[in-house]
Amino acid sequence: MKAILVEAFGGPDVLVLRETPDPMPGPGQVRVRLHACGVNPYDTYQLTGNYARKPKLPYVPGADGAGVIDMVGEGVTSRKVGDRVYIGGTVVDRSIGAYAEMAVCEPCQVHALPERLSFAQGAAINVPYVTAWHAVRTMAQARPGDTIFIHGASGAVGLAAVQIAVAAGLTVIGSAGTDEGVALVAAQGAHHTVNHRHEGYTARVTEITGGLGPNAIIEMLANENLDRDLGLVAAGGRIVIIGNRGRTEIDARQIMGKGLTVVGFALWNVAADEITRAHCGLAPGFASGALTPVVGTELPLSDAPKAHTQVMAPGAKGKIVLIP
Repeated sequence: MKAILVEAFGGPDVLVLRETPDPMPGPGQVRVRLHACGVNPYDTYQLTGNYARKPKLPYVPGADGAGVIDMVGEGVTSRKVGDRVYIGGTVVDRSIGAYAEMAVCEPCQVHALPERLSFAQGAAINVPYVTAWHAVRTMAQARPGDTIFIHGASGAVGLAAVQIAVAAGLTVIGSAGTDEGVALVAAQGAHHTVNHRHEGYTARVTEITGGLGPNAIIEMLANENLDRDLGLVAAGGRIVIIGNRGRTEIDARQIMGKGLTVVGFALWNVAADEITRAHCGLAPGFASGALTPVVGTELPLSDAPKAHTQVMAPGAKGKIVLIP
């Protein structure tokens, strides 16, 4: 099969398309012939070799994908050949991720893909929607009727958070850095939108909330925005940090004086059973149409270096997907 192989850490240029042996499922495993592979920012972070989790070389990147099961190992009864699925990770000991034509998974890593969703949309589910689910439903502790500000809502995780928050009965304010991004956030159901590159956008958020501030903030770029968020969020509110790309300086008195809770979120800290619960909680939304992944860019698998450059650029608009 063809796969993207990383043989040395570095920049996007180390992503090379190679011909590799077809992986075979062992007992209790399934093989998925992938029709689409999802690109996430953390794939790029790992590539540098300086991320919190450092894979062993050589390896095939990627945790997200969608396709059809084409082989099942001995003892597998919960899945069958021909099932349309999206994947959430691959078998850990293989070092073969989702940037490939095939992937071997545990049955718990494959999930039914509704007919209403394309394979490209299926590849946009796992990391973005499970992250957004836990950020909004668990970490932010937002309740129906609360107001939530999704600070950087036009990327894959942000758009998933908008959809999940709207479905949960929250009043949603979403920000983006371009007019196209703002329009995309509004199209996903956000009740209010702001352009976070416009001066005075925080005043607009305060105005929308009647001077109180949002009850919760989902933050995608804490190194730039966290101190600003502390001044913006309502007293007793919660700030959930999903993304950060450097050090920052804050006034901790704002946390003390307003009784705030600031929490960091990383998907690898979520227990396996909670990951499963998230997928179960998301499934009705994908089936009904309440949740619909937004794919912004589709590129051939060989363009993985371009995808890694694009995923780190400002002005995100949905998920970047590779097509094997």
